[in-house]
Amino acid sequence: MELFAVPGLPEVREGDDIAALVEERADLRDDDVVLVASTVVSKAEGRTADLSDFPPGERAEAVAERIEAVTGDEKDPRFAQAVLEESEALLMDEPFLLSKTRFGHVGVNAGIDRSNVPDADLLLLPEDPTASAERIRANLSADAAVVVTDTSGRPFRHGQRGVALGYAGMPASRDWRGETDRDGHELEVTVESVVDELSAAANLVTGEGDGGTPVAVARGWEFGDHGGSDELFRNRESDFVRQALEEWEYEP
Repeated sequence: MELFAVPGLPEVREGDDIAALVEERADLRDDDVVLVASTVVSKAEGRTADLSDFPPGERAEAVAERIEAVTGDEKDPRFAQAVLEESEALLMDEPFLLSKTRFGHVGVNAGIDRSNVPDADLLLLPEDPTASAERIRANLSADAAVVVTDTSGRPFRHGQRGVALGYAGMPASRDWRGETDRDGHELEVTVESVVDELSAAANLVTGEGDGGTPVAVARGWEFGDHGGSDELFRNRESDFVRQALEEWEYEP
């Protein structure tokens, strides 16, 4: 597999055609996977906001006060309000906000970004990243798959890595169940989240900070002769960590 960042992309503004911007700078092929950072998708979709757009309610005020009390760091209640409005549910509200977005992703602060936003205070995640991926793919002349990516932290490990928020033109996972290992044992639980793995790989070439390369292309990657699954986010019934967090209380 070849993996490369698309060079020379301009600062993306609301209304920009991401597919056109990419194809002007990369000769895409039908079997490519185009991995687009959610930051530029959000900018193109006008998902910027100012803190003044989120006058805090009682819950946001209480959340901000509690976080400040337990961490010693000042928390703007307007930011807490933005997180609440972008979330379907809060899994943790101290010592930080861990939320489930309306499209199913679980992350800190509902994925709201405060960096690389030149004309606003906040950058919200796309409302429906899979729909965003489908729109970008529909505007490509090549029959390439598209994955909308983001970086997020991981439980039990330090650091962040790329994950998929939405995708189009390919399954989310390779389903190995029913296949056998080299000793003939049948695989019973292995479902490989290939959109997450490709997103993490893309992060290696797009980088973070001020690199200005928010799109990568994976070329030569093959799904293989496996079953496919479109399930990416766990539902509550199968997410035992989420169930435990809902019962957990923070003790500083």
